[in-house]
Amino acid sequence: MLHGHQTWVFANRPTIISSSVVGGPFEAQGPLADDFDILHGDLWLGQDSYEKAERKLLEEACENAIEKAGLKKEDIQFFLSGDLMNQIVSSSFAARTLALPYLGLFGACSTSMESLALGALLIESKAAEKVICGAVSHNAAAEKQFRYPNEYGAQKPDTAQWTVTAAGVGLLSSHGEGPKVTSATIGRVVDMGMTDPFNMGAAMAPAAVDTITAHLRDLRISAREYDLIATGDLGKVGHKIAADLFAKHDIDIPREIFTDCGLLIYSGEQPVFSGGSGCGCSAAVTYGHILNRMKRGELKKILIVATGALLSPLSYQQKESIPCIAHAVSIEYHR
Repeated sequence: MLHGHQTWVFANRPTIISSSVVGGPFEAQGPLADDFDILHGDLWLGQDSYEKAERKLLEEACENAIEKAGLKKEDIQFFLSGDLMNQIVSSSFAARTLALPYLGLFGACSTSMESLALGALLIESKAAEKVICGAVSHNAAAEKQFRYPNEYGAQKPDTAQWTVTAAGVGLLSSHGEGPKVTSATIGRVVDMGMTDPFNMGAAMAPAAVDTITAHLRDLRISAREYDLIATGDLGKVGHKIAADLFAKHDIDIPREIFTDCGLLIYSGEQPVFSGGSGCGCSAAVTYGHILNRMKRGELKKILIVATGALLSPLSYQQKESIPCIAHAVSIEYHR
């Protein structure tokens, strides 16, 4: 199953039999609104804190995915998820509500594909038959923890990104109809010495390039085998840096198939600076918009490369640089 140095190939091709995406009011104004299963009209979701609202997003996404698959909670063996809150409390408390065996993950914004890769590994190894994989973020909760509470009205530079308020989950099964998970490349930590929390795209771009390069090398394939290669949330700044790095190293990735979830989720009229970010960014775009395109026959083979900045308020206060990572998962769907 291990191909090359860091890539798993799944011979049994675990199937995404259902998925669900839940978003907030700002996401409802974006171009992908129709790809959400549930959209909320306010950031509170009827809760008394933004952190509890984030948990609610994830709970709803999981419950909806299970219902869409015609299953019960008891049919699911494991729940794999993560978020940006301290000690991933949003995922852990959602797991308490769902009462499912739980594996909590932290890969920052790379968690969406980290959970999908590990979920596919569990099914491929016959350690499970059905697994829910997901990630969640909330704009107001993340901004309060990593930067400044929105209520402060602090000015941001153009390199900053907007944390997505959304949860996205996929329900993986050892059999069934739907898109197939065919391989996963586990990324290395890459640290270019950047320290600016308002320029995550530039910090994460080298990690995305490193993982994509490893994926192509391990499988001995060309990027042109994919209909779409989407990074997690590099935004305008990071996406351009990644494209420039590929050109510099003579890696052929056609611009028409190379995109970024942080660029797709919001419109040019929305004031999101460099684009979207957060654990829920790649999760929502992948499990909603991109899988819907596959089901319509527009895409047959894709590579999702979720990127994450592995900093914390503590590491920033101690003047550490920002280590980053990216995990890539290939998905195929042939009708």
